[in-house]
Amino acid sequence: MANQIATFFDTQPGDTQAAEVAAHLKSFWEPRMLQALYAHVDAGGAGLSPLVLQAVGRLREPV
Repeated sequence: MANQIATFFDTQPGDTQAAEVAAHLKSFWEPRMLQALYAHVDAGGAGLSPLVLQAVGRLREPV
């Protein structure tokens, strides 16, 4: 599902796609879904698009 979201935002103009994916995940995914995504990334992130990996990095940045 994260890759599908990234595919959509990847078609948008500009250079804010990773931020948009991160904002979408933060706004619409429940904490359990995010934790599962983080665990998958921590295990190597197999199958995730580079844009999803960038978005997860943004979500994990200290505020």
